[in-house]
Amino acid sequence: MKLGYTIVYVPEVAASLQFFSGAFGFAVKFLHESGTYGELDTGATTLAFAAHALGEGNFPGGHVAASESVQPLGMEIGLVTEDVEQAYTRALQAGAVQLSAPTRKPWGQVVAYVRSPDGTLIELCTPIGG
Repeated sequence: MKLGYTIVYVPEVAASLQFFSGAFGFAVKFLHESGTYGELDTGATTLAFAAHALGEGNFPGGHVAASESVQPLGMEIGLVTEDVEQAYTRALQAGAVQLSAPTRKPWGQVVAYVRSPDGTLIELCTPIGG
């Protein structure tokens, strides 16, 4: 068993791909012609986006849309970088909402939090022990 995908349900897949590409430099790996599913080239684990309409079809009881929630959902996407300050600034310039500025944690890691335009909670952090 291995983690293959993290899929985030969003209002507009192409817009989410564009944000993550522009803010963090990930290349778009795939966008389905329907516009309802897309993937970024993020390494061993694929970060993907699916339209809320797909979620409605997959989950008969519905799902919580991060884009509609005032508070961030209780899950995050963690992006590891050597330069959290630069990543944080670039994310804000690309349209992210500031949640927590870069802060050095007691264990030495630098961590910041932003929320993407589609509502996704994103942690920007240096490697642990780095």
